[in-house]
Amino acid sequence: MSLHQLSSRLKQTFGYDEFRPLQREIMETSLAGKDALAILPTGAGKSLCYQLPALVREGLTLVVSPLIALMKDQVDQLEASGVAATFLNSTLDGEEARRRIDGLDAGAYQLLYVAPERLMLPDFLSRLERWKIAALAVDEAHCISEWGHDFRPEYRRLKEVRQHIPSIPVLALTATATERVREDIVKQLELRTAAVFLASFNRPNLKYQVIAKSGAAAQVCNFANARPDESGIVYCQSRKNTEALAATLRAQGFSAVAYHAGLDAQERAKNQDAFLRDEAKIVCATVAFGMGINKPNVRYVIHADLPKNIEGYYQETGRAGRDGLPADCLLLFSRGDVMKYLKFLDEIPDEQAREVAHRQLDQMTHFAESDRCRRIGLLGYFGETWELENCGACDHCLHPREKWDATVDVQKLLSCVLRIRQAGNFNVGLNHISEVLTGGMSEKIIRWQHDRLSTHGIGKDQARSYWVDLGRQLLRAGLLAASTDKFPTVSVSHQGLDVLKKRETVLLTRAMSAPRTKTPRTGEIPCDSDLFEKLRSLRKSLADARNIPPYVVFSDVTLRHFSREYPSDTGAMLRIPGVGEKKLADYGHAFMDAIREWLSSQPRQAFTPLDPPLVERQARTTPAPLGGSPALSVELFKSGQSIAEIARTRGLVESTIENHLAQAIENGNTFDPRAFYTIEEEQEMRTAFEGYEETSHKPVYEHLGGRISYGKLRLYRAMNRFCEPAP
Repeated sequence: MSLHQLSSRLKQTFGYDEFRPLQREIMETSLAGKDALAILPTGAGKSLCYQLPALVREGLTLVVSPLIALMKDQVDQLEASGVAATFLNSTLDGEEARRRIDGLDAGAYQLLYVAPERLMLPDFLSRLERWKIAALAVDEAHCISEWGHDFRPEYRRLKEVRQHIPSIPVLALTATATERVREDIVKQLELRTAAVFLASFNRPNLKYQVIAKSGAAAQVCNFANARPDESGIVYCQSRKNTEALAATLRAQGFSAVAYHAGLDAQERAKNQDAFLRDEAKIVCATVAFGMGINKPNVRYVIHADLPKNIEGYYQETGRAGRDGLPADCLLLFSRGDVMKYLKFLDEIPDEQAREVAHRQLDQMTHFAESDRCRRIGLLGYFGETWELENCGACDHCLHPREKWDATVDVQKLLSCVLRIRQAGNFNVGLNHISEVLTGGMSEKIIRWQHDRLSTHGIGKDQARSYWVDLGRQLLRAGLLAASTDKFPTVSVSHQGLDVLKKRETVLLTRAMSAPRTKTPRTGEIPCDSDLFEKLRSLRKSLADARNIPPYVVFSDVTLRHFSREYPSDTGAMLRIPGVGEKKLADYGHAFMDAIREWLSSQPRQAFTPLDPPLVERQARTTPAPLGGSPALSVELFKSGQSIAEIARTRGLVESTIENHLAQAIENGNTFDPRAFYTIEEEQEMRTAFEGYEETSHKPVYEHLGGRISYGKLRLYRAMNRFCEPAP
């Protein structure tokens, strides 16, 4: 077969009329026998770049894949499209492995997936010569680079394949690679005059959102509540958190499972399979989950903890919306997470690795705290410029945070930094500066005589956390400069000095907060939603009968087209994206029958591209019933009595009434937080609780010096774990 037959095989086998950007060019380069490096974002069709050429060339295409799950997933989908593909890995018993090797000896397959560890075994390399290898594809090629976020040493040996089969073209593919990583891939694989194809890193169907982390479990539950029928991934940094969060979601009625490297292989496989088959809607996972999982209908990815670097964040958010339909990416940000990671990084023995990890964390933190378009920051990391003023699909562009005149407070903070420097000829960190501004009398303040400075106490109208946050904004704005020490200190920059001398107006952005309203997705495919649900059920039953994930039958995109175009004959079915000849033969008639049956009792709906996007479902807000003594306390509180008055009326201590109200909050009742504590107290508690997961309130109470009562701490924690932000 020749190059011009690519288009016909694309439609015949995979059901698509057109190539995505760069796909044809990459395929033609490989078919011409040349090496190539392709950097395409997740969902851009990287796999097709070696799968389709494998159908039009003589011989076997060898695909190196880092994960067992990826191999099985790809082979399942290829077999469903009528492609002769197989994999060899440790999940196969001896008899099945021998059967597949016999098939390879007989030339029965067009694609073979293997892990790098198996490929580099001496007896395996010797077999390649008799299998007539025509091309080598290296998937997730960033794993070969020490500068990447997922380095795997075994990838470094892949260049040895060339020594056994020197004439074959090599195609390296990845979704995430900085310029340094790209250069390393070419060097380590010894690609020969490689053509480099670099697509835009932009994922236009993804909406990026970063909000202040304030009770992660409640925030995840509220987010999922608004999307009860959709699949989502929730990433956590610790194994313990994945299991705790999955348990919380199940208690709230969600089908959720946990996934992390600490589970035994059987349970990991079971939980992953439940997610792929739509039996579990949500998977709470560490970064051990996801690479190579080709589930196209993941509608949201939540980072309940801060990712350690931008490449990992980009890769993980890229698992949402692989089908091209709109999807959400939510990051819960807390300074407590940053401080927690810094402690871990200090324990890294290798100095160079420690510096790289620190730099990556700084970049991730800057991205999360930034007040500019998320796409500018994300694409800029990969060296790409975003030209538009408003991307229309991130928190800053959809709901810009309020600007405020911070001139006076900026002058106070910069002056304090200068006075401290002048007094002792040394710099300090933001935490110490905030203590001076708020009039603190710590041992260091007294020893260094910072209580005698003119700036001591000039900011006591604000909480310490306020001044720390302001300082971080000034660092990002370039008015302050930070040292690179293990315990960084700050100094006033030249730009900051100019602002002070000229008394320039300084406008800053308000701190991020939890979202107050939900915004509808754009880019959805309007369709007959009731028919879509009926076809999803049919797809699930057909998939279960064949023991494959539902998306292997047809994607959500294909079902949405079915549900707006109502195809009732084979010609109409083949015009639908994602319907190839094999899938038409296997599944087409079942779906046509279902559509005909639907139209016999339901009217055909008409759709145009101008239909407005579907409004998302709203979160459930019905509180759970509360009985007995707590119910009476709540009733009296809602009638206008204070906590002290209720305690006197009922002959109870105030802490008991506070417990009753906290219990009511946990059951879904909502109250105005100002009925319990002031804004200043709330800011102090938010800072104190950041990164603190234990149930006991005593350490926080002692940390705050007893200034805030146990009752207020208990009520604050309940409000932030179980209540949605007030409108």
